[in-house]
Amino acid sequence: MAMMLETRKVKRRLLRFTNAIFAQKRQLNWEVFVPTVKTLMVEHIRFSAVSVIIGGRMIQRSKNTKIRSFAIILESDSLQRLKVNSLEAKALPDDTKRVNLVVCFGEMLIDFVPTVGGVSLAEAPAFKNAPGGAPANVAVGISRLGGKSAFIGKVGEDEFGYMLADILKQNNVDNSGVRFDPNARTALAFVTLRADGEREFMFFRNPSADMLLCESELNLGLLKEASIFHYGSISLIDEPCKSTHLAAMEIAKKNGTILSYDPNLRLPLWPSPEAAREGIMSIWDQADIIKISEDEITFLTGGDDPYDDNVVLTKLFHPNLKLLLVTEGSDGCRYYTKEFHGKVQGVKVKAVDTTGAGDAFVSGVLWSLASNMNLYQDEKSLRDALLFANACGATTVTERGAIPALPTREAVLQILPNVVA
Repeated sequence: MAMMLETRKVKRRLLRFTNAIFAQKRQLNWEVFVPTVKTLMVEHIRFSAVSVIIGGRMIQRSKNTKIRSFAIILESDSLQRLKVNSLEAKALPDDTKRVNLVVCFGEMLIDFVPTVGGVSLAEAPAFKNAPGGAPANVAVGISRLGGKSAFIGKVGEDEFGYMLADILKQNNVDNSGVRFDPNARTALAFVTLRADGEREFMFFRNPSADMLLCESELNLGLLKEASIFHYGSISLIDEPCKSTHLAAMEIAKKNGTILSYDPNLRLPLWPSPEAAREGIMSIWDQADIIKISEDEITFLTGGDDPYDDNVVLTKLFHPNLKLLLVTEGSDGCRYYTKEFHGKVQGVKVKAVDTTGAGDAFVSGVLWSLASNMNLYQDEKSLRDALLFANACGATTVTERGAIPALPTREAVLQILPNVVA
């Protein structure tokens, strides 16, 4: 259904956003700003063409975005104000723009988080239930940022399972790949951040429904549509889910999909540390993008220095890898490609709960990658995307729980001006 859109409403939102940035009186990083403006507009209208002009110079044009005529023109070199001109738009058919789909595979469960911080699980006076599970967190995170995502996994045919499927739907995540098991319960996890800074986990899955997903239950349509297929290692622990995971990877790879891997080490779930190391590394060389933490480097390399670039490049970077990311919490992240490597600063905030921070970071990376599938080939663009991803993680730790704390793009942009130099 075609309808005329309110130009003034769009202008007001753009100007609010730009004024918030310029109020910081910092030099603007246009490579971050321009895609953000374009995506902001996509929320409201479907363009037929977009031209972004700064100081008379066109820096971006796309036939697959949404406006008939759109120009952002600087009134002066002082970067004090933006002016929106020639804004004329109307709704166009939905097939005028292709949005790259990110499909996340694995576990979705209920996290029980203490109502107070800095205590052990045994000391917690009460718990708040929150939806979680790393792959599901990433799917919701991408959607919250304005991307297109889907989830494939299994939950119990119980109240928690139906709640989780509904939460995906509420967050605009395609849940057509979710299956319900009448004979197994939805997985539960108790998670806390102790006073010493260490996270403590206790899992209830003996077995849980996520471990029982069969290959015959895969939504093949989602796998074939995906531009990016994201997964962890927990789904490799037990059959039949392990074989299902491997089959899904093979289908995605045959369709030219980028494979994204976050091992998300959870030692209590594995039979032994040796089994965990072997299981995680068994699919290592098939991934195009890998995200790991400092602790995971130490674990996977048998105790080597996680800050040594030579260790990362010689022991963890495989020939087919396009991008390897190492997260360092509030200190930011490191990146490694075949052509370059470096570090991007973190975003300092007052942390309340670090649960889901890594998943929010991955969401930010994959959201940017879905918008630019060659992101890892340009270091400047990659650094901008990683700064945005760091801000996603930082925003998440200011609230409790995983999925409830995942930020919108607007929330992330509120703290970005504080770190863009």
